[in-house]
Amino acid sequence: MIVDQLQSELEALQGDGLRRHRRTLELPCGPQARVDGHPLLSFCSNDYLGLANDPALIDAACAGARAWGVGSGASHLVSGHLVPHAVLEQKLADFTGFARALLFSTGYMANLGIVPALVGRTDAVFADRLNHASLIDAVQLSRADSQRYPHGDLAALERLLAASSARRKLILTDAVFSMDGDLAPLPGLLELAERFDAWLVVDDAHGFGVLGAQGRGSVAHFQLPASRRLVYMGTLGKAAGGAGAFVAGDATLVEWLQQRARTCIFTTAGSPAIACALATSLELIADGDARRNRLWQLSAQLRDGLADTRWQLLPSPTAIQPVIIGDNHEALRVATELYQRGLWVPAIRPPTVPRGTARLRVSLTAAHTPEQVARLIDALRELA
Repeated sequence: MIVDQLQSELEALQGDGLRRHRRTLELPCGPQARVDGHPLLSFCSNDYLGLANDPALIDAACAGARAWGVGSGASHLVSGHLVPHAVLEQKLADFTGFARALLFSTGYMANLGIVPALVGRTDAVFADRLNHASLIDAVQLSRADSQRYPHGDLAALERLLAASSARRKLILTDAVFSMDGDLAPLPGLLELAERFDAWLVVDDAHGFGVLGAQGRGSVAHFQLPASRRLVYMGTLGKAAGGAGAFVAGDATLVEWLQQRARTCIFTTAGSPAIACALATSLELIADGDARRNRLWQLSAQLRDGLADTRWQLLPSPTAIQPVIIGDNHEALRVATELYQRGLWVPAIRPPTVPRGTARLRVSLTAAHTPEQVARLIDALRELA
């Protein structure tokens, strides 16, 4: 039977050390976690600035719910676009320095909406080989010709662009690569986009709120000039501490996405209460230099603490600090040992990362303390 085939394939995943398991948390998002009554120190969260459980956001969400309710009741283009959504979109445009912004339910849905709205069968997408799954799926959905270039290799990308006769060209990249923590060469990518008349779509899920002046993102980090061909996607469920995502860019571009991005048109608008919370979050992000400085200090502490061990740390200048283990089962073993010591660090395995590069993905937040990071360092040094 078909169900028996699924069971057999699940057992194969288990045998290869690739079967995933989810845990249910019994405490709000933060460094202190509890699962099945077991207290844990979590290094799993993308809540980089520690805002997900911040009292100011909670108060703003409660006030928003009292004023606007919990649900929007319809899609944005029917009757679900409420004042809090409009206010948040304007604040996001102002904050990122673009002409206009458009809300989406998630970053995954934003990417699935952007790419097929901009390119199709007679066009070509040039994608970094280590792009997030949502970007890979977006290219497949667009039906455009897919060409992948080696990670961060501008020379290889230039050759592909020069050889292409596609009607439209689109360069597609993460800004911060979620499993390596490194940055895309955005200045060089934008220069190529300008030279070859291409869109440059940047997924800044892990840079928005963290990088750049006042946390304005990776584009601000590189101090890139305004460009009408730049399409900027940021998520609101990581450093911003809420939920959802947005796309920002040229006014004509954003209007086109509002008319053609199916994942925006055919879905219910997000909660107005969350939109109210996110408007407050932008203020905390702008004033969050102390949080960001703490994040960089903790990153330096971790890297210095593991520098003379057998663990390989990738050269990440971000809150994502991968510790390469290699073998799938070994990565699971180390993660399990840490878990038994009350330290929760996820083991990341293929197909999320290339075969032979299974790793621990340490995610630091401004809510962590130096003492907590020292505890993780001591455990990893002992296991090494």
